[in-house]
Amino acid sequence: MAVFTPVGPRDLAPWLAGFEVGECVSLDGIASGIENSNFFLTTTEGEFVLTVFEKLSAAELPFYLDLTEHLSARGIPCPGPVRDRAGRTFSSLKGKPAAIVRRLPGRSNMAPEAPQIIQVGRMLARMHLAGTDFGPRQDNPRGPHWWAVTAPQVLPFLGRADAAMLADEMEFQTQHRFDRLPRGPIHADLFRDNVLFDGDKLGGLIDFYFAGWDCLLFDVAVCVNDWCIERSPSSTGRLDAGMTRAFLAAYHAERQFDAEEAPAWPVILRAAALRFWLSRLYDMHLPRAGTLVHPHDPEHFGHILRLRRADDAPQWL
Repeated sequence: MAVFTPVGPRDLAPWLAGFEVGECVSLDGIASGIENSNFFLTTTEGEFVLTVFEKLSAAELPFYLDLTEHLSARGIPCPGPVRDRAGRTFSSLKGKPAAIVRRLPGRSNMAPEAPQIIQVGRMLARMHLAGTDFGPRQDNPRGPHWWAVTAPQVLPFLGRADAAMLADEMEFQTQHRFDRLPRGPIHADLFRDNVLFDGDKLGGLIDFYFAGWDCLLFDVAVCVNDWCIERSPSSTGRLDAGMTRAFLAAYHAERQFDAEEAPAWPVILRAAALRFWLSRLYDMHLPRAGTLVHPHDPEHFGHILRLRRADDAPQWL
């Protein structure tokens, strides 16, 4: 659990008084995430999530909070911010920007079947469509520029084979840019643990703090690389053809893919794998000081990248 800034009820009380959400009943750290300090907050008025932002500055936060507020107003089940009495979406708590959002119903499903995958595909497309009239723009913070800065930092920690793969994939990706593909605000991290299911119904999309403007297809690839892989130990990371087809068809039913997205698909699947291999390598080898931080194993996405590089025709519609 990433709790870099411990917060107790006494710390919280004067800050919370700035909101019309009642008084704190309980405050519990959330055992997931490695970027921010997150807490389940129960008050006399309801259930919320408190986030203390460890990396994002006050200048950067409006994009993320305004985006979730925008999407929520258009029917996308995501955690829009609760504004305080002064109309602010965030303010300083223990010297760091902090915000609260209403807690969405449900829990993550780490072993999804086709019905759940179809719902996520549809909701991702609806989210992309709902974002078309969102005005503020910010590049994907973990996009190609970040890759170029981060790759040299993690390279010394890699063995010969992985170092060669990283150098080759970076060169390959620089030769493929898809500026003409449909673009807009994307979630960029919609893994299974960032979608809540309330019973059989999708309850919410959470954790938008890697969001940014990029190819919409990149968001699809991020999802497919996590939601649509085979689960058996011997083949972890390989795309399950049926689940992949179901996800893409569900998405396509809401937002049709354009003619240029199909040929870009194999490269963008690789790009999505590269992004998370790099970020997990960085978190593993260059961690930020904190308490109870458990970074994800980078080899999972190293393996996925090797598989995507070896597959000349990954599943499409």
